[in-house]
Amino acid sequence: MQALHAKYMLGQIVRHRKHPFRGVVFDIDPEFSNTDEWYDAIPEESRPRRDQPFYHLLAENDQSYYVAYVSEQNLVPDETGDPVDHPDIPSIFGSLENGCYDLDVQLN
Repeated sequence: MQALHAKYMLGQIVRHRKHPFRGVVFDIDPEFSNTDEWYDAIPEESRPRRDQPFYHLLAENDQSYYVAYVSEQNLVPDETGDPVDHPDIPSIFGSLENGCYDLDVQLN
């Protein structure tokens, strides 16, 4: 089995390749680790491979803040340098430097 390495890191700001939202990585699964119902709800032609890292994001779009679960193939780095305004960011992260938030809590 090939070892999987995450392309993005905790605290990094990323954006979705196809949908208009961006977010901060707060957890990473080495491969798909959500429910089959969640996976099956994605249209088959858009369904990502399961054998890649999946990222938990504190996400935002023009209308709301939420938590997103996104495959690595659907993410790109956010190059804007702008902060993400999700209200949970201060409880996990510190300051923003060079497109990445510093971890501000001890995670298990």
